Amino acid sequence: MTDRFSLFPPDFVWGAATSAYQIEGSPLADGAGPSNWHLFCRQPGAIDNGDTGDVACDHYRRYADDVRLMKRLGLQAYRFSVSWSRIFPEGRGKLNPKGLAFYQRLVEALNEAGIEPYLTLYHWDLPAALDDLGGWVNRDCAAWFADYAHVLMRELGGEVKHWITLNEPWVAVDGGYVHGVHAPGHASLAEAPHAAHNLLRGHALAVQAFRADGEGQIGLVVNLEPKYTASDKAEDKAAAARAHAYMNRQFLDPVLLGSYPEELAEIYGSHWPRFDEADMKLLREPFDFLGINYYTRSVNRADPQALPVGASPVRQPGATYTEMDWEVFPSGLQETLEWVKRRYGDIPLYVTENGAAMADPPPEDGRLQDDDRIDYFRTHLLAARAAMEEGVDLRGYFAWSLLDNFEWSCGYAKRFGLVHVDRATQVRTPKASAHFYSEVIATRGAVLRS
Repeated sequence: MTDRFSLFPPDFVWGAATSAYQIEGSPLADGAGPSNWHLFCRQPGAIDNGDTGDVACDHYRRYADDVRLMKRLGLQAYRFSVSWSRIFPEGRGKLNPKGLAFYQRLVEALNEAGIEPYLTLYHWDLPAALDDLGGWVNRDCAAWFADYAHVLMRELGGEVKHWITLNEPWVAVDGGYVHGVHAPGHASLAEAPHAAHNLLRGHALAVQAFRADGEGQIGLVVNLEPKYTASDKAEDKAAAARAHAYMNRQFLDPVLLGSYPEELAEIYGSHWPRFDEADMKLLREPFDFLGINYYTRSVNRADPQALPVGASPVRQPGATYTEMDWEVFPSGLQETLEWVKRRYGDIPLYVTENGAAMADPPPEDGRLQDDDRIDYFRTHLLAARAAMEEGVDLRGYFAWSLLDNFEWSCGYAKRFGLVHVDRATQVRTPKASAHFYSEVIATRGAVLRS
């Protein structure tokens, strides 16, 4: 019965995603070094309510319970990131065996539970010691990243078969180096293109390290969103085109087509560097899959005050918005997946993040009804399926996020989780959306038809 009505193939991968700083807590435990986010959270006014990731979801101590929870929900895969400064407290040099042991225990628990680990090497938390040396603006950071990656591949390669180099390098650069709202808190158009380029160099060098000593597959994760124009005015169309190049093409054109979008020279102006041929050749290092994080679209109008692209989003009358003030626009996921196929070819794809922060009520008697999030997942999964029907090679879907967690500059005010986390007690309560997602997995999407 299930097979007849299923929408997704038997080998489609169903998972959920998190990141280290957002859930682990205990950031300095067992010899770990501070990250740039550990320090950034201590800057006055940087984070809503002065929140930090010092406790987060206490996953560092509760990981075994969380793995059991994943198994009860029926997850087939778990995408998580590693804290670089747990492995190398100074970012390089002496290895911290206790930090490595935590991830060895986590991976072992996942494999014993039949949950496939998808390991992300970098989800924005750079060792503070490397940030002191210039962070991603320093060309050497790419090599330091590859060295760190190589150690993890050597130590965990027998247990982890799916590796991701970078998560959303656009956010790391735009938030951390352009607008200063993420760690390291810089606002410098002069630094930003160098940070972006060195992130991609680090990705390529890590892929080379994987080819030398890794097992399985390795990929890159980017966040994408369609860029619509607010009107037929030439200036609005040009603004949307710049926004598209800046967000959607800046980190894909170099690694898949061998060149940066021409619009970046206009966006960065005199700060746009010239990159040598050897670097551009390095960026073309082949990798195995592309992960796409999708949340929304943006409708753009020209705005000379909105640096760096001269475009600002326009709120749409009558549209539904999440607590992040992001428009709920499920057809944009299909559009994005199909755009990637058209522009870059038949690359194996995963939706590596998709979800919504909603105004959840508190749990009552162990239950939390979040119908708006259920509707979000239902409509976006149907959009993903529609893209597959158009020939997109989509291999899996990871809901963001497993747990209500530390949402970067928003602190704990925004809840994306399938599972509610009580900040005071750390009690986990699966929401109605978690049970719905379990049904989706169990029926391979047949429940989406109802």
